[in-house]
This record gives sequence, C-alpha cells and structure tokens, in this order.
Amino acid sequence: MTDITASELKERQTAGTAPTIIDVRETWENEESRIAGSQNIPLGELPGKLDELEDLKDQEIIVHCKGGGRSASAKAFLQQHGFTNVRNLLGGMQAYQQA
Repeated sequence: MTDITASELKERQTAGTAPTIIDVRETWENEESRIAGSQNIPLGELPGKLDELEDLKDQEIIVHCKGGGRSASAKAFLQQHGFTNVRNLLGGMQAYQQA
C-alpha cells in the first residue's frame, strides 16, 4: 500500500473517512501535539500491543511519528505480522502541522 500525504489525510478527516491512525511517538510527544482521533502506541510498545490490534489486520491503518522514520519502522513491523493495509504519513507530524 502506498503511503499517504498530510493533505490527503486532512481531506479524509474532513470528509469523515479517515482510517485508524496510530501515533508511534513517545507519550510526551503525543501530549504536546496530536492528530485528532489518533491513538498513541509508542514504537517500543508496539510488539506488546499486537493482540489489541488483531481486528485491524485487514483494515487501513495510518502510522505516524514526528518526521516519518519511526513510523516507517512501525509500518514494516506491522506488515511482517500480517497487517495488509498499513500506510505511513509522509513527513509525519511536522508535515501534518504545515498542511
């Protein structure tokens, strides 16, 4: 699945068609700024949360972090564990705040 731009995500949020959004930044980063409707699962905690995410295996999931690096790792990790529709937010929170 191709990654998603910040402007595309904002358009989908406005239209009410945004998928599950997972913020893989640390909790303190999420407390400073967050995308409405996102859930915070820091990258290091993701392996322990797979069971909770099981129902989303075939649904679209968008992962994001500050700039795109950690979320790229999260995308690869989820795909290795059978998640079929994971997209990375290009440019992360920095791009989202500027879009």
